Amino acid sequence: MKSKTLPTYVINSFFIIGLLSALLFRTMIFFDYYSPFLSKVIWYCAVIGYLFFFGFRYYISHKRRKTILKNNLTEKVKTSDMDDQSRDEVVYLLDSIIKSKEMFNYIFIFVVSIIAIAADIILFMKY
Repeated sequence: MKSKTLPTYVINSFFIIGLLSALLFRTMIFFDYYSPFLSKVIWYCAVIGYLFFFGFRYYISHKRRKTILKNNLTEKVKTSDMDDQSRDEVVYLLDSIIKSKEMFNYIFIFVVSIIAIAADIILFMKY
């Protein structure tokens, strides 16, 4: 099966969701002075946006890593007839994707966001 990138509009949509979520988190402090209810709505929108954004980032990171490992791309590049500098640069890129812990950061934020929403709902139902 051939790996394909997602359409640009999908990538851009998740990028915008991530930016809007970050912006919403930073505006909560202002809305909290005017309306605690509105601040709570903004918090939910921001956390749900992060769920989508970081879930997507995890998916992409996992897909890249799996593609490199499954196809043994680092070894194939090392034995290719590219010039030395190009080969070293591509090996660097592949190795950095494999060694990076970004995927774990994304899944952590995704899971913690779910926990935060669940905790807020549980606390809300208690009071």
